[in-house]
This record gives sequence, C-alpha cells and structure tokens, in this order.
Amino acid sequence: MGLLAPVLALVLISLTVLFSISSSLFWSQLFFLFISLVIFFLISHLNYKVLTLYAKPIYVTSIVVLLLVLILGIESRGAVRWVELFGFRIQFSEFMKPFLAVSFASFLSRNKNKSLKSFFYALGFLLPVAFLIFIQPDLGNALIYAIVVLFSLLAFGFPFKYFLVGFAFLLLTSPIVWRILHDYQRQRLLTFLNPTSDPLGHSYNAIQSVIAVGSGMLLGRGLGQGTQSVLKFLPERHTDFIFATSTEELGFIGALLILFIFGLLLYKIFLIFLKSNDSFSKIFALVAFFIILVQFFINVGMNIGIVPIVGVTLPFVSYGGSSLLSNFILLGFLSAVDMGENREKDVLEIR
Repeated sequence: MGLLAPVLALVLISLTVLFSISSSLFWSQLFFLFISLVIFFLISHLNYKVLTLYAKPIYVTSIVVLLLVLILGIESRGAVRWVELFGFRIQFSEFMKPFLAVSFASFLSRNKNKSLKSFFYALGFLLPVAFLIFIQPDLGNALIYAIVVLFSLLAFGFPFKYFLVGFAFLLLTSPIVWRILHDYQRQRLLTFLNPTSDPLGHSYNAIQSVIAVGSGMLLGRGLGQGTQSVLKFLPERHTDFIFATSTEELGFIGALLILFIFGLLLYKIFLIFLKSNDSFSKIFALVAFFIILVQFFINVGMNIGIVPIVGVTLPFVSYGGSSLLSNFILLGFLSAVDMGENREKDVLEIR
C-alpha cells in the first residue's frame, strides 16, 4: 500500500475533476482504472528477477511495435500514434514506458563500467525508440524517453564530460533538428518565447491554460464552475491541461495538494531505490523515478507557461486508458521489486 496510497489520492482527484466537466469521461476513466488496478495487483506479485530474462525480447518487440504503428496506426490530427485493438485505441509510445524501463535497467545493470563506449551503447539503446516516436510525430513522448535516459545515465555515474560533449554535438546539429521539426512544433517553440505573438493561434492553448490557473485563485471556482474548462475555452482540458482544469476548480490549495502528493509518491519511489540491494532493482527504481518526475514537471510546466507545449499527460491524473495503464504497470513493477527485496531480507534474517 506504500506506493498505492498517494496514487489512489491522485486518481480520486482526477475522477472528481473529470466528473465535474463530463460524466462520460468519468465513467470511461473509472473503467480504465478498474482494469489498471487488476493488472497492477497481478504484476506486483511477480518475481521481479524474471523480468530481466525478458529484457532483450521486450526491447526488440518494442521496436517492431513502433514500426507497425507507423504502418497500421490510425491517423488523427496529422499524427499516427494509435492502434485500434478490440475497439480500444492504444498509444504504444505511452504504453511501452514501463517495459522499456525494464529493458534499460537490465542493460545498465549488465554494463558495470562507465567508459565512453558504454555511454554510446546506452545512447544507441535510446535512439531507435526516440526516433520512431518522434516521426509519428510525438515530440512530447520522444523528449520524455530522451530526458529520462540522460538523467538516468547521469545518476548512474557516467562522467559529466560525456554529457558536455553530447550537448556540444546537439548545439552543432540544432539547425538540422530545427529543419526536421514540423511547422506547428517550431511555432510552439517560437510562441513560447513570445506568447503574445499569436494569441488566437499557436499561443491560444498556453494563454488559456495560464488564465485557467490564475482564475482559480486560492480556493478555486468550485467543481463544475470553471469557465475555461467547462465552457471549453481550454483545449484538451481533460488530458494535457488537466492540471489547469484542476487548479481552476480547486484553486491554489488544490494545486498544492496535487504537488504534495506527487512529492510523496516520488519520495516513496526514492526509498525503494535507497533500500534496493541488487543493481537491477536499484537502476529500475531510479528510471521509474525519472519517468514520473519528468512527465510531472513537463505537464505542470506546460500548464503554468514555463515549458513549451509538447503534449505530455500528467501521470494518474490526465484522462486516458493508455497513460493510466502504463503508469499502473510501472507501479506494479516497482511494487514487485519492493516486495522481492523485502522477502530476501526476511530470508536472510531467518538464516
């Protein structure tokens, strides 16, 4: 229950806000929650060491699935990110995060040295995944994978000079990266630097989000009373901008509560990292910590105008089956690691 308590608190806030803006969203998310909880409890009782045996097949399968998404995926708003299975749309770039975390943690745990060669091998692990997601196009999730991997490598102990070399390379290639970005992605970056340049166009989402956050003031407008969210001035009010919707209805106090709960969740994940003994458990907890942290920071940053809008959901709060299921699977793997570590300690004490 250690990890589950803060997560259920976040889900409760999410369901309350979703019900206030649309009962159909509420019932749909409640259905996804039921499935996610069942899968969470099943996964949490697995032997986490078995996961490492499937690290390579998971990685290869993920690459194949991402290729199939580009071929068989459903186009929506100019992007091919979803595949329809049994009447449900699955966003695999979201769904695969916990599985790729297993593969990456297993990869790092087997590479004990911190040489430049190992560093480039780790980047080689990232590049195919990030590239296939980027060309969907899904810049938000591509950035999440890239940032999580880089933060994990830094925390793992690779020399900082490697990252400086990588940063210098990125600066040199930035004109090429800029050219391959889609026009709307370039516009989002430009309007982030000057939000008032196109208030009814590319800046619209960011401006409406900041208005929603500010209009909540201390105690909020009340459930179902938010003008930006209920009247649909705020686009994607239930997914990318759920934090702005929540803040408008619950106010600064509600926003602080969400931030506090996320802080508590991250602290509990960090405790698993600290008490883990074997390298895989330790690295997996570290990667999971960064997955939650990076998504949380980018989403809240988008909502309050300090980060460009790149389409990232808020874990356990944003509406969406793929996102909710992905995060509960990640939570299940973490619980399996935590329970496995505790069982091993009990055996050692008996001996």
